[in-house]
Amino acid sequence: MLSGLAFSTVTLSAQASIAGEVSARPGWEVHDTAKSYQQLLQDTQAAVRASDLAIVTQAGPTGAAAARGITIPGNRVIGVFNNVFAVNILETSTAAMIEAPIRLYVTEIAGGTAQLSYKRPSHVFAPYRDEGGDRLMALAEELDQRFDQIAQEALK
Repeated sequence: MLSGLAFSTVTLSAQASIAGEVSARPGWEVHDTAKSYQQLLQDTQAAVRASDLAIVTQAGPTGAAAARGITIPGNRVIGVFNNVFAVNILETSTAAMIEAPIRLYVTEIAGGTAQLSYKRPSHVFAPYRDEGGDRLMALAEELDQRFDQIAQEALK
């Protein structure tokens, strides 16, 4: 007990229990593949590089967990955007830019295969429709098409 507050520590085993695969939900695209996690991750990164969008951020707990002696399935979030969309979206709604970059999610699932999932940009930007209007939604729909192209290329 420290200063009247009780603290508890959760200890994870060397093999952590993970919730599992991403399930379909409104506004999401979820693609199951026969690819391994590493292959799908590489193919997704290559598909983004081949597009006119760019990888802006990447994060995932897998490597950090391994450094702590904990094995978890592969898990990577890839933030994707470009400056053209950033400037155009800012012209419609400053608040909407909190959503950038839009993320792709590569996850390893049981059996050694992987999923690619993401929230459709039109779903992500929908809460800003009143402020950004039809122009914001047109940009979001254009991003939907770009994300679909990236996904289709990554899934080949």
